[in-house]
Amino acid sequence: MKIKKPKLSFWQIFNMNVGFLGIQYSFGLQQSAINPIFLFLGAKEEILPILNIAGPITGLIVQPIIGAISDKTWSPRWGRRKPFFLIGALMGSLCLFAFPLSPALWFAVGLLWILDVGNNMAMEPYRAFVGDKLPESQFSIGYQMQSLFVGAGILLANASIFLFQDWFGGGQEVEGTVPKWLYYSFFIGSFLSVATILWSVLKTPEIPPTDEELAEINKHKALPFAERFKVPFVEIAHAVKEMPKFMWKLSAVYLFQWYALFVYWQFITPLFRVSLGYDTSEAAAQAAKMSTTYNVVTAVVALVLVPLTMRFGGKKVYALSLLGTAAALFTIPYIQDPVYVLFPMVLFGIGWAAMMGIPYSMVSKIVPQERRGVYMGILNMMIVIPMGIQTLSFGPIFKNLLGANSVNAMLFAAVFFAIAAVLAMRLNVTKAKKEYPLDS
Repeated sequence: MKIKKPKLSFWQIFNMNVGFLGIQYSFGLQQSAINPIFLFLGAKEEILPILNIAGPITGLIVQPIIGAISDKTWSPRWGRRKPFFLIGALMGSLCLFAFPLSPALWFAVGLLWILDVGNNMAMEPYRAFVGDKLPESQFSIGYQMQSLFVGAGILLANASIFLFQDWFGGGQEVEGTVPKWLYYSFFIGSFLSVATILWSVLKTPEIPPTDEELAEINKHKALPFAERFKVPFVEIAHAVKEMPKFMWKLSAVYLFQWYALFVYWQFITPLFRVSLGYDTSEAAAQAAKMSTTYNVVTAVVALVLVPLTMRFGGKKVYALSLLGTAAALFTIPYIQDPVYVLFPMVLFGIGWAAMMGIPYSMVSKIVPQERRGVYMGILNMMIVIPMGIQTLSFGPIFKNLLGANSVNAMLFAAVFFAIAAVLAMRLNVTKAKKEYPLDS
């Protein structure tokens, strides 16, 4: 039986999601600054995919396990999901502070692994947190509010990169060192990672478990350590076996969508070295402007998508948004003006807003409350598996089939987005079970 949760005000939903700002600032740096740092430290373009394998592997392992563990967790003082936010935020904060100080490529790659563990530990329970707190009628605004903070966080990260490059850059690049202007963006991220999570933790109480849920949690705590260790893995296996058909269909969309996104993030900086003739610093700054532009759009349109999905249906809005993203990537390689090349990011930003909100809202409507954490973890497995496939496969594809040409890499990503749009039209959400009052 599902409890009926009270509706929250706009500002309560806002405060609940502020922590996503810090998490997404960190992801914004990963999208726009990590690969340039690898290049500054001597990495070759063809090995960028394999250097980024930390994200897929840590996401694949950490997110479903944390989801399953948090489903079976309750502390009267700290709650169910909040302890994982805090630990993940602290790990991420320390790594962001250390990242620009990396003395060598191997050190930066190692930090990326730890950073990804922290980010995944914070993000997965945050997705479940929204579903825990909100009634089904507010899922759309709850997850689109997260999408707004996705846009705002990545916007701030990328704005800081190109502004600091403009203000403090301009010196000659020294191979094997990270330019000082990049330091400031990471130090800001280190602060935001902890500060924003603390805001949401202090402003938003969690809903206590029912007597039945608490009994199940206490039963789990009473198990011997060896048995408790196995529980998350058993729970993940059972959840996958019983996974709704909708999620299997969504996994096909995600395969093409996230493969394409990883190609974009890895090769947008190298693309500008070709299409605009920039050096690495200039190309990284231009890539940051691109990301800033699309995340401004994301922050603006995220909540606008809520009434559109209610009127036209989530799958239609989602599919059309993916198609618009494909169109954006088709045009970028052929625009040789640093201002005009920002225009396709309007379509990309609408697509990004849809990607970061609509699927989570749809999944939350069909999964059982007691398994929300583990299913959100599995949903994120569907993100990192395509990324893992991309990191292992795209290096040879780029070198042998695409002529080691970043223009071809961008067109490849555009085709994959178009395929994802077609597959998204197969998504249909069945009605969730009736909710009951909290005191029933």
